[in-house]
Amino acid sequence: MSLGAKPHGAGRSSYGFIDRKRFFEVLALKPSAVFLDLGCGRGDYALEAAGVVGPEGRVYGIDAWPEGLEELKNRAAANGMDNIETIRADLLKEIPLPDNLVDVCLLATVLHDLLRDDTGETPLREIARVLKPDGKLAVVEFKKIDESPGPPVAVRLSAEEVERRIKPLGFHVDFVGDIGKFHYMIVASRRNRLA
Repeated sequence: MSLGAKPHGAGRSSYGFIDRKRFFEVLALKPSAVFLDLGCGRGDYALEAAGVVGPEGRVYGIDAWPEGLEELKNRAAANGMDNIETIRADLLKEIPLPDNLVDVCLLATVLHDLLRDDTGETPLREIARVLKPDGKLAVVEFKKIDESPGPPVAVRLSAEEVERRIKPLGFHVDFVGDIGKFHYMIVASRRNRLA
């Protein structure tokens, strides 16, 4: 996820595989909300979220992949959306946003990459920092099944593994369920702030 190279899986989106209507129903994103798509790639989720939050809301698309961010900017401009801001950043380091800004942070098929090494706790702590006290974390990941798109099964995270990683950071899991043949979703809310 560093700035030096194209991230693994860059350009491939889970958005075409999921039940988008169900995703946004579960997410319950509101008009005027602040939405963070961390590891946004070309911005499929970010673009849809920008329409939901409307002109009073804000969408931040953060990624290490400059070509993806440029494509998101171009697609937003072509659709007349001026409520999307793209930021190039290393996802394993500090999120370049202020504390308590974000209503909903999305990690769509990104968390398995962030947790591949011991630095995985840093992005989760950073998400906790930028979320509002009543903010939500949404995680979309590949199911641990063979013969499906995505990374090798050994790299994938089960819902239980995701829960185990986010609960110590003050998250309470509100929803766990399938949102497509190959993907599941977890939505967690803040129970308390980090010390």
